[in-house]
Amino acid sequence: MPNIVVLIKQVPDTWSERKLSDGDYTLDREAADAILDEINERAVEEALLIKEAQGGEVTVLAMGPERATEAIRKALSMGADKAIHVKDDAIHGSDAVQTAWVLAGALGQIEGIELVIAGNEATDGRAGAVPAIIAEYLGIPQLTHLRKLTVDGDKISGERETDEGVFKLEANLPAIVSVTEKINEPRFPSFKGIMAAKKKEVQTFTLADLGIDPSTVGVGNAGTAVSAVTPKPPRTAGEKVVDEGEGGNQVAQYLIGQKVI
Repeated sequence: MPNIVVLIKQVPDTWSERKLSDGDYTLDREAADAILDEINERAVEEALLIKEAQGGEVTVLAMGPERATEAIRKALSMGADKAIHVKDDAIHGSDAVQTAWVLAGALGQIEGIELVIAGNEATDGRAGAVPAIIAEYLGIPQLTHLRKLTVDGDKISGERETDEGVFKLEANLPAIVSVTEKINEPRFPSFKGIMAAKKKEVQTFTLADLGIDPSTVGVGNAGTAVSAVTPKPPRTAGEKVVDEGEGGNQVAQYLIGQKVI
């Protein structure tokens, strides 16, 4: 009966306009609608499928501001048993390495973890590195970018699809895995699940609770920094071509002029 932790993240809705904050050029999360990242829904679904087949417990772990509670409740309404929310103003603007450091610290507070499941990359950053960095910090195996996942006793196996083909991977538990959009189709929370989520436990940690020095995280201590930004140019009207026998040539000349062909 595996004890599973799923890493989740609240991200700006891809249909919302995304803006950067003045000053530090970090993503302005208040300027857009926020949702539980879709790849995290698939990670939660995979954990729930394992639980339904083998028993155990599913905990979701999120790092973010107060607003991230909305994403946590979504995961709980899908069927996760409880949640942990790492919430501290000093985390703002942390890069992938710092994020992994904080999440690894939070995972260290959970007893008996056998499997950690994450999405392969978040839609707001697309670094795709956090699960691997956590594996390094914790000293556990990593099976990343999986389209299929199987837990059998104290072993885990999966399939990773790349441009070169499909590779089969396996490791002993405890381990961390990341999944792609091909892993499953996430369920919709039921009304019963939504109501039950309101009563489920959400434990909150600060950096102090985790024993993490604030000077090691945050935008001011990140390994990378944005020094300037340029807004994308406004959309302009297209060029209309009236085909009077030479339309194809006119389109081709336009594309050549734009260095498209």
